[in-house]
Amino acid sequence: MNTKELFKKLQPLIALVVMVVALSLLSDKFLTIANQRNILLQISVNLCLSIGMTLIILTGGIDLSVGAILALAGAVAAGLLKNGLMLKVFGVALQFTPFGAVAAGIFTGFALGWFNGFAITRFKLPPFVATLGMLSIARGLTMLWTGGFPITSLGGTFGFIGAGIFLGVPMAVWISGGLVALFYFISRRTVLGRYLYAVGGSEKATAFSGINVDRVKIWVYALGGALAAVAGLIVTARLDAADPKAGLGYELDCIAAVVIGGTSLSGGRGSILGTVIGCLIIGVLNNGLFLLDVSPFWQQVVKGFVILAAVAADKLGSRRE
Repeated sequence: MNTKELFKKLQPLIALVVMVVALSLLSDKFLTIANQRNILLQISVNLCLSIGMTLIILTGGIDLSVGAILALAGAVAAGLLKNGLMLKVFGVALQFTPFGAVAAGIFTGFALGWFNGFAITRFKLPPFVATLGMLSIARGLTMLWTGGFPITSLGGTFGFIGAGIFLGVPMAVWISGGLVALFYFISRRTVLGRYLYAVGGSEKATAFSGINVDRVKIWVYALGGALAAVAGLIVTARLDAADPKAGLGYELDCIAAVVIGGTSLSGGRGSILGTVIGCLIIGVLNNGLFLLDVSPFWQQVVKGFVILAAVAADKLGSRRE
């Protein structure tokens, strides 16, 4: 690897270091332990979403429905935990433990992600169109499930997922950190991981080599949905309420984090660790602008320019290659 390639690979990390140094000079609160823990807590949800988005983008796809899946999975878990499930056909009322509600929420996300992958592979729909449709479906189902009102008072056991502290570190950070380790291993040390890069690099060549491309894509979208559900459980547990409007705009932040972290939108190039750095950049940027008392409206403008710059850099790099 020559110096130019090394510099390109380390660009996200260099940008993060520059931001940290600049904000530490501009605000005396930035480097405090409480603020650093707050940043990690804030990025935990985006990190769960971004891991799944990285897997999807590595195959050359995109998923615009993760924010809506997040909301529906959190609402399903909260509703089952609070009210149970009435099976009128059998005259049976099912009650759910916190573990059962969490499992149901994750299964909901997995199923919706699987449906995304099925629609894309079976009907040859563009990922943008298929997941945009799922965004609308999941939002509608969330409103139907909740009646448009938050589901509150979910109990301390469930709340520990989002608001608990273990060994001085928030549980949400433990969860997102564990998922980073797991999917880093999957992407770098398993057959599925090799298939992700192969499909993103050249779908036709991968198919000619005997790999079932459709199956890989379905699994990737299903895992993306499950990870969005985990993010939804964290959000719901932290608020002690399932908000029908949760997750609005979250897909933009996670796509931005993935691209800023060096994953190519054309697929086949990127890493989970790069996505972690991308999430940190987004988190540090949001936190720094807040500490500097920048208007929320200007924060959106700055974030938009950062996303445009990251995508432009990715496209320029692809052209040169």
